[in-house]
Amino acid sequence: MSIQNNSSVKVIQTTCPYCGVGCGIDVEVKALSLVGSAAHPANFGRLCVKGAHLLETISPEGRLLQPAINGQTASWDEATTLVALKLQQTIAEYGPDSVAFYVSGQLLTEDYYVANKLMKGFVGSANIDTNSRLCMSSAVAGYKRAFGADVVPCSYEDIDQTELLVLIGSNAAWTHPVLFQRMEQAKKSNPAMKIVVVDPRTTASTAQSDLDLHIKSGTDTILFNGLLNYLKQKEAIDRCFVLENTDFADAAFDAAEPYSPEKVSELCDVEYAKVLCFFEWFAASTSAISFYSMGINQSVSGVDNANAIINCHLATGKIGKPGSGPFSITGQPNAMGGREVGGLANMLAAHMEIENKQHNALVERFWSAENMVKTNGLKAVDMFEKLHKGDIKFIWIMATNPVVSMPNRQKIEEALLGCDTVVVSDTVSKNDTLKFANIVLPATGWSEKDGTVTNSERRISRQRAIFSPTGQARHDWQIICDVAAKMGYQKAFAFTHVSQIFAEHAQLTAFENNGERALDLSALADLTKQQYDVLQPIQWPVNKANPKGSSRMFMDNKFFTDNRKAKFVAILPKPPEQVTCKAFPLVLNTGRVRDQWHTMTRTGNAARLHQHTAQAQLSIHPTDAAILCLHEGDLVSLRAQHSPLPVILPTLISKNQREGELFAPIHWSKTWSSHVNITSLFTDANDKISGQPELKHAAVSLKKTAVKAQGSLFVSHEWPELLLNKICDYWVKIKLENGYHYHIALLGAFERQSVAEAKNTPDTSEPISLSNWYAQISAHIIQDSEIQTLTSASQLIAVNIDQEALSMLVVLHMHGKNAVNDVLEYQIDANWLSTLLGKDVVFASDIRDLLRNCPAEEFTQGRLICSCFSVREKTISDAISRGCNTVDNLGKQLKCGTNCGSCKSELSSLIKVTQMEEPK
Repeated sequence: MSIQNNSSVKVIQTTCPYCGVGCGIDVEVKALSLVGSAAHPANFGRLCVKGAHLLETISPEGRLLQPAINGQTASWDEATTLVALKLQQTIAEYGPDSVAFYVSGQLLTEDYYVANKLMKGFVGSANIDTNSRLCMSSAVAGYKRAFGADVVPCSYEDIDQTELLVLIGSNAAWTHPVLFQRMEQAKKSNPAMKIVVVDPRTTASTAQSDLDLHIKSGTDTILFNGLLNYLKQKEAIDRCFVLENTDFADAAFDAAEPYSPEKVSELCDVEYAKVLCFFEWFAASTSAISFYSMGINQSVSGVDNANAIINCHLATGKIGKPGSGPFSITGQPNAMGGREVGGLANMLAAHMEIENKQHNALVERFWSAENMVKTNGLKAVDMFEKLHKGDIKFIWIMATNPVVSMPNRQKIEEALLGCDTVVVSDTVSKNDTLKFANIVLPATGWSEKDGTVTNSERRISRQRAIFSPTGQARHDWQIICDVAAKMGYQKAFAFTHVSQIFAEHAQLTAFENNGERALDLSALADLTKQQYDVLQPIQWPVNKANPKGSSRMFMDNKFFTDNRKAKFVAILPKPPEQVTCKAFPLVLNTGRVRDQWHTMTRTGNAARLHQHTAQAQLSIHPTDAAILCLHEGDLVSLRAQHSPLPVILPTLISKNQREGELFAPIHWSKTWSSHVNITSLFTDANDKISGQPELKHAAVSLKKTAVKAQGSLFVSHEWPELLLNKICDYWVKIKLENGYHYHIALLGAFERQSVAEAKNTPDTSEPISLSNWYAQISAHIIQDSEIQTLTSASQLIAVNIDQEALSMLVVLHMHGKNAVNDVLEYQIDANWLSTLLGKDVVFASDIRDLLRNCPAEEFTQGRLICSCFSVREKTISDAISRGCNTVDNLGKQLKCGTNCGSCKSELSSLIKVTQMEEPK
């Protein structure tokens, strides 16, 4: 990987490619180091642990380096010519709606713009949707219903000024750590500020809260209808604001009337006193922010959830003022930028509407479009349904992994398998979706891409290239323009630099706008290439009235509806679509863990990011675990009515769960484990307005998985999936600094029959011995290596030395009367092994230490708590016992919690636990 030829540039300022916070990053080119940009208003120098370790994720290893057609290497000319030809042939035979693009919030705005222009202006279909449909579309629809436009009214600076901060369905401490640090700082600066957390689970975000409402999953609209009713009953309404600046308030109040605090307490399954406290605080505060995320959006009631929250802000006039407003926080780096250019199937570029005749004609004239689309396209779930039925014959997937992220995995796989032409543009050479591609196109990734992104507070920032492209990778906009030119649309796609695309996008936002549309970048429409290159972060609208951008919207109480008034929406709560029953009695919720992101195609490359949570686990309440006779770490099988294959996970028994409700993280897939793809347990259920899938509420059954034997492999090189499937029934892969750690297992006969890989696994119908299993494993290692073993009746430990270096360590356990004790006695530290893999092991004492599990002292300090500074649990507990009993003091002594802050909630928990355990 080569650095760009610009030796005079010492520091390149760019933007983080993870969540929607949009943190600025300064990369020191010669030293290859990075820090948070101190001047960037999104983060002021802060970075979370994922952002801080970005440079560890960009190795050429695992990158897609050149185009391929049906598995065979091809030139760029061959590949793009074939894509153009397949598009033209499919359109000619089946019509424009037989083709589809499925794109991503990880594309830059300029990539998104040309993809939408090609589909909606020249192909003549609106069948271009995005994975932002899975995270933000309900929030978008809620804003449009209330304000007439997709406008987030708040800025991050409002967090610093609010009296009441309500986190709803958001574990910001882990998912948006930099903003959570800002919340913590606001609380320190103003101790009177109240923080309320509304979430079915106890999460890391509750560490700073004054009130927690652990509501029953799927009852959000009931809670906020109850709040609206309470505000009216207690005359806490801003009547002047409501009368002058809103419509339909009476209908919303009428719909909310049945929901008294007592009724809310009953239906949400929350203590009455807590419900009443929340309602009183909201009514009494002069400012309030409702900060909501996936827990609100990923629901069949997602849009209603959003509008129920917005109703309460409209009723009290807590909008357009410092420290006030409904604030949806975005999951992806450029979900908002994609919406700006029409990234969703029911939108046109520049926040215009496809089926609005005036908007449609305006864009058609601006683009000189040859085949302008007239009707909305297919949203993501519907798109893959049509693909499954065979109505869509061609799909181009860009920068996303729908086999993992979309619900109903089996249907997605069948749809892609049956499609005539599947094109995938991506940065990686392996993920679950690439297996179905006919044509593969290598795209540039973060550190190579050049363009803009828009964060959750409407702030446009530059993402600048640090390195030249890896291999033959090209920018997505270049690939799309090349295909468009080969389809005969060269004039409309004759862009030679990304700044030209941005200029056209900005010009379209200004074209015949006259103040009628919120998105207005007219002050940026004439940027030169040089001005674009040095563009500083700025919030839209950016126009004559706001040449330096706009931090807060609706300060004049004017909205973007037909009469400039905001609209209340009457909300009638409805239950989740996947309801529990006797056969499927448990509710499954999903979300993120602290140090991973999306499907791990980027974060999975950084070994350090595996240390906090090494593998997916199923969180279950102790009461439910006791009923099912489960112990911590037991493998369990999850099934849903529509899904024939089980998801198998180890258990994490936790009081943070509500009884009857489970939680599993979304990140792990079949690239990382044989039996982990959580979204396969979810149906196509989605919000009928937004199309956003219900990914927070599945009805599942749970059963302990019969396991005959388990083990761990520590190896210096990655093992292919086919090999793993031959030696075991179940496996999980964990990246180490110098190799890989695999958890493996042989399952019982029933479990083996229900997995697709059964034919490749050992014959478990016959008695198994550890020596036989180890023989099958060792048959696939270097035969000339030195092997030393330590064996008991139910445990085998083997050390493999190749050319005096440790190449593999195997630990196998039989499940029998003594197996549990053996397993508990040999919990080897993966990080210790990682330091030894590939290193010289020449002394008998080294091998004895490995066989007897005698790690260096630094690896006996318990689980990793602080990833930034590698501080472990025992080190922290010892410091607390010595009197270092505040998070701040721990930071001063050990540095934990002083960088990204993601571990602060765990530090608080350790302080409480350690103090409780100490003798009085």
